[in-house]
Amino acid sequence: MTPLRNTARGMTTVVNGPFQRHDDNPILTAADIPYPANSVFNAAAAMVDGETLLLLRVEDHRGLSHLTVARSADGRGDWRVDRSPTLPADPVGHPEELWGIEDPRITWMEELGAYLVAYTAYSAAGPLVSLATTRDFVTFERMGPVTMPENKDAALFPVRFDGRYAMLNRPSPSMPVGAHVWISFSPDLLHWGDHQILLPCRKGGWWDANKIGLSPPPLLTDEGWLLMYHGVRQTIAGGIYRLGLALLDRDDPAKVLRRADEWVFGPEEPYERYGDVGDVVFPCGWVLDGDELRVYYGAADSSMALATAQLPEVLEWLELHSPPVPGEED
Repeated sequence: MTPLRNTARGMTTVVNGPFQRHDDNPILTAADIPYPANSVFNAAAAMVDGETLLLLRVEDHRGLSHLTVARSADGRGDWRVDRSPTLPADPVGHPEELWGIEDPRITWMEELGAYLVAYTAYSAAGPLVSLATTRDFVTFERMGPVTMPENKDAALFPVRFDGRYAMLNRPSPSMPVGAHVWISFSPDLLHWGDHQILLPCRKGGWWDANKIGLSPPPLLTDEGWLLMYHGVRQTIAGGIYRLGLALLDRDDPAKVLRRADEWVFGPEEPYERYGDVGDVVFPCGWVLDGDELRVYYGAADSSMALATAQLPEVLEWLELHSPPVPGEED
């Protein structure tokens, strides 16, 4: 892995880890949405019928968000975007969606024969986690909210553990105790309990101090469940959103095997540093195609961008940058 690369614009960009930005970033902007939109960002991703599907968060000119589908044969370009919102908010039938719906994550549930979409519903009392199912990304069946406010950054595992579903989520308490990644379990996808802190935010001057949250859904690898999460560094100029990696036990997802100390990817390019919310890289979806891992991320809350890496290199980087697990030191 080389620490530097030359971009198509002739600029030199520092690369923290194995991920390389797509030369044609950003891959989608508000100009690509076939109806009036302020911005497009934070899309979920899945392979559907041999194509890459993105479930985009689109913000309208009121400042409220909804979800719209985009499809691409190669997952890089020639995106076909639905002509109107695919999943608009329904504040009448679902008052928890009063101020829009945001930041979806997609999980294929083999036993249900359907995709589960975890998304943030923005209620009058704050954001919370809602679930919906779909088989074709044309029609959706809402399951309604499954957490109380304030909670977001949720995704489900695609399998059960000892008969229970598992979900990662991020409660945000009002007290200054930090925002951590939690894991919760359910027998039926509606009633959730056995809540545990899975990844605590760090303290002090760390890049992921005080506030972290899940990014894409957990990805099963030969070594365990790969997690990518975002960490927020608060500075006098505002927050900086960067990305880190962790690994969970394959059979016990409440057990953390590795967590890298350094961030693996952060805002560097102009489209990541300047926008509606600057200095933000925020993925809600990734796709594994052979060994190629494609990460789709919102850039500065304004556009969609793509970074790619080889999965073996990602796992190697995580191992090299993780401190020893207690009791496993040489």
